[in-house]
Amino acid sequence: MRELTQIEENRIKLLTRSSVSLTLIEPTETGLKKSIMDATGTVRNYLKVKNIHDFETQNQGPENKVIINGIIYNQFSITNSRVSLYRPKTKKGDPRIWLSGLTKFAEPNDIFVLIYFDNQIHAFNLSQLPIEEILESNILTPLKELITEIEASESIVSNELLLKLKKIAQNGPVVSMLNADTSVGRTLETALGIEINSSKQPDYKGIELKSFRSNRGNRKNLFAQVPDWKLSKFKSSSQILDEFGYWREEDFKLYCTVSAITKNSQGLSLKVDDDIKQLIENSDKSNIGDFVVWTLDKLHARLLEKHRETFWVEAESLNIGGKEHFLYKTVEHTKKPITSQFDLLIEQGIITLDHLIKRNSKGRVVEKGPLFKIRPKGIDLLFPSSNIYDLIE
Repeated sequence: MRELTQIEENRIKLLTRSSVSLTLIEPTETGLKKSIMDATGTVRNYLKVKNIHDFETQNQGPENKVIINGIIYNQFSITNSRVSLYRPKTKKGDPRIWLSGLTKFAEPNDIFVLIYFDNQIHAFNLSQLPIEEILESNILTPLKELITEIEASESIVSNELLLKLKKIAQNGPVVSMLNADTSVGRTLETALGIEINSSKQPDYKGIELKSFRSNRGNRKNLFAQVPDWKLSKFKSSSQILDEFGYWREEDFKLYCTVSAITKNSQGLSLKVDDDIKQLIENSDKSNIGDFVVWTLDKLHARLLEKHRETFWVEAESLNIGGKEHFLYKTVEHTKKPITSQFDLLIEQGIITLDHLIKRNSKGRVVEKGPLFKIRPKGIDLLFPSSNIYDLIE
């Protein structure tokens, strides 16, 4: 997709402030003539995260085409549309998407917004529609009504979660479930009735929960993401462990932090290659060099998937009767991370990576990461302006 203009960026910011989760697509001249558009990685990920459609499991051919009801918005009116999702039999079956009637609303290389809401795909021309006027006007147009409904529905969930957190906090300290660094989060999730699992999806109805002890300046987990093994010299966590691991008592493991601003004791560091849009992990061993790769597109997608909306819950750690208890005190509510800032924060060493690889007694290699973590001062740099709530006022 082409680079956005400043006007288009500002319009997206307005939509973001209204809690609108969206993806973008660019109809080309050829696409408009042939009624066909590539479903880019960003579009595919959006459809998958929203549980709308997964191109990876879709077979090729017109008989496997999926149709979803859609609406295309003009400034004062709407047009019903049919959104086709398919993989042609030609070539590799590259994912395709098309909205019927799109040619009436688009010029080549306009940027279109796609929003999934209320079991339909809503689309409008970001390049041409005066989003500022539409949102500020006293006239309730169809597009303004849509955005108002989305904002109201998003607030319902966050207000519900905030109320539950306040009830937990006002009941006083909660005894820790276990003796571990992760207990502050597990204890809160259990109190909220959230089942502990290994899912990569957000914790509470689309909202990610991140809890931390207030008396620690520790980095905060953003997400876990394995490298792209196909693009990497090393093809598994086992290879990384074998090359850089060490013995600690009876365990052979690699527990370390990797940064872009300094090499760690294993000689490992990160670097961002903007030209090929990759994050690369490097060893100072001359016979190894660059050994694993993440595409920046994938990391951006994971960040947006995990932290579309996040509650960062601060807890005071108390020792009561010889056991750790948590008094959950404040919440910082963030939305829509700025993906371009992610790359910069890695380069500045504010976002780092943790390897947590271990070979167990049965010889099986277990990888709990790699975990991408952010220093506390980086929260305000990665996310737009946030709201902070006192839970025990």
